[in-house]
Amino acid sequence: MTGKWLRTGEVAEAAGVNAQTLRYYHRRGLLQEPQRSNGGHRLYPPETVIALRVIKAAQRLGFTLEEVADLVEAGGHRHGRPDSGLRARAAAKLAEVEQKIADLQTIRETLLQAVEAGCDDLVACAASSCCPLPFAELVEGARRADVK
Repeated sequence: MTGKWLRTGEVAEAAGVNAQTLRYYHRRGLLQEPQRSNGGHRLYPPETVIALRVIKAAQRLGFTLEEVADLVEAGGHRHGRPDSGLRARAAAKLAEVEQKIADLQTIRETLLQAVEAGCDDLVACAASSCCPLPFAELVEGARRADVK
């Protein structure tokens, strides 16, 4: 990109976001304060497009806006070196994603068992001892509690 200052709509279009998203990120402190033209239009440096693309890429990787804000803040240079927090944060996010994948695989296996077992009626299936869905154990536990 050249050194030309860009208006809100130009930045938003170049980054693939809408103008409201750009303004929201600015309010959240993810972007620097834009300059103003004589007519009052916000003027952003071309680097803003890159910053927006980085923010959106981080979100696609599963980082929340709060986490992105922390990463942006940590990315500042201290004592001549960038903060190395990205590696630790990426490792933590990876562990979180791996746990979600494991949870989804468990859900997938349970649903496959329900399909294979021919579970057509949720209530009838829950009452059956052969129901593969986890709430069957809850129903049995409630029955035992009623007997006591």
